[in-house]
Amino acid sequence: MSYIVSKVIGYLRLMRPANIITAIADILAGVAISGYFLHVTFHTCTLDLILPVVCLCLATIGLYGGGVVFNDVFDATLDAVERPERPIPSGVISKTQAIILGSYLLLVGILAAFSVGRLNGYAGWLALATAASALSYNKWGKHHPVWGPLNMGLCRGLNLLLGISIVPAAIETYWWMGFIPIIYIAAVTNISRGEVHGGSQRSLQITAACYAAVFITMGVLAAMHQQFLTALPFILLFAYMIMKPLLNARKDPSGPNIGKAVKAGIVALVVMNAAWVAAFATLPFALAVLILLPISMLLGKMFSIT
Repeated sequence: MSYIVSKVIGYLRLMRPANIITAIADILAGVAISGYFLHVTFHTCTLDLILPVVCLCLATIGLYGGGVVFNDVFDATLDAVERPERPIPSGVISKTQAIILGSYLLLVGILAAFSVGRLNGYAGWLALATAASALSYNKWGKHHPVWGPLNMGLCRGLNLLLGISIVPAAIETYWWMGFIPIIYIAAVTNISRGEVHGGSQRSLQITAACYAAVFITMGVLAAMHQQFLTALPFILLFAYMIMKPLLNARKDPSGPNIGKAVKAGIVALVVMNAAWVAAFATLPFALAVLILLPISMLLGKMFSIT
C-alpha cells in the first residue's frame, strides 16, 4: 500500500497540482472574455452550455500537466545535482514512467480540445500549438535567456486563447489578448532563473516593469468595458500578491526570496484571471474563479510549484 501511495504522490508532484488550478483559471477567464456566459443565468445554464467549458478545463489539465511532467523529464540530469528530492532523480518515478504519464496527459488534453473545436477547429489547433510550445520550452527554450521566458509565456497566452475559442468569433476579436499572459509569464520566468543561485537587480527591474504594464492594461480594458470599479479590487489584490515578494527580492535577491516571488507570480494567476472575468463578465463569475485561489494555495503547500 505504501508503495502505491508513494507512486501516486510522485505522479502528483510531477504534475504540479497547484499550477494546474491556475491553468483552469486561464480557461475560465478566456470563456468570460469570449462573452459565452454574458447573457446566461442560473436558470438558463444547461448541460449543453457547461459541457464545452468542462472539456476545455480537462484539456488544460492534460496540456499543463503533460507539459510540466516533460519539464522534469528533460531536467532529470540537472535535477539529480540541484534538486535530488524530485520524483525522477529520487527514484520514486522512473524516467520511462514519467514519459508515459506526460504523453498520456498531452494526448488527453489535445483530444478534449478537439471535442470542443470540432465545430470551429480553433480549440484543437490551439491545444496542439500549446503542447508543441511546452515541449519546445522544455527541450530548448528554457536554456535561452530571451526566447525561454517568451516561450513559457506563449504557453499561457495560448491557454487563454483556448478558453476564448469557445466562441469562434471572439478569437477573431480578442486574439491580441494572448500577448498579455506572454508578457506576464515571461516576466515571472525571467526571475525564476535565480531560484537556486540568486537573482540580479536588472532581471528584477525588468519583471517589475512588465508587471506594471499588465496592471495598466487590465485597468484600461476594465474601464473600456465600464467594469473598472468591479475589477479594481481584484487588480489591487493581484498587485499586492506579486509586488510584495518582488520588492522583498529586490532588497535581498537571494535564492529563497526569488523563489517566493516566482511562486507568488504563479499562484496570483488565479487572481489575475478573476480580474479579467470581473472586467468582461459579472462579479459572481469573478468570485467563483477567485475561489480557486485558496485551493491552489493549499495544493501549493502540499506539492512544489516550481
